[in-house]
Amino acid sequence: WGYETKVATLNRTGRKMILGLVGKTLESKLQAAFTPISLQVIDESSQHQGHAGARPDGESHFRVKIVAAAFQGKSRVEQHRMINHVLAAELKEWVHALAIEAAAPKT
Repeated sequence: WGYETKVATLNRTGRKMILGLVGKTLESKLQAAFTPISLQVIDESSQHQGHAGARPDGESHFRVKIVAAAFQGKSRVEQHRMINHVLAAELKEWVHALAIEAAAPKT
């Protein structure tokens, strides 16, 4: 990922997509909590249609790619815990699966 400041919402093929309410909530909460240098929220729900945990209206499976200074010196487990804490309500109520790719900016 490039480390220029950007917030992008992408689908699996890398094309811009429109997120629904759950995806937008994930995006705004992560932006507010971490002020990331780079943030991508990818709705992968369409790949899981018919699987356990998939909702008929989608917005159940997401991938987050985030680069933020808040992750500096943190282990992968600590980074994931930080993200899971911020998104606890969404994970409890709406999101069945969340794949996380978190990193601190390279110095």
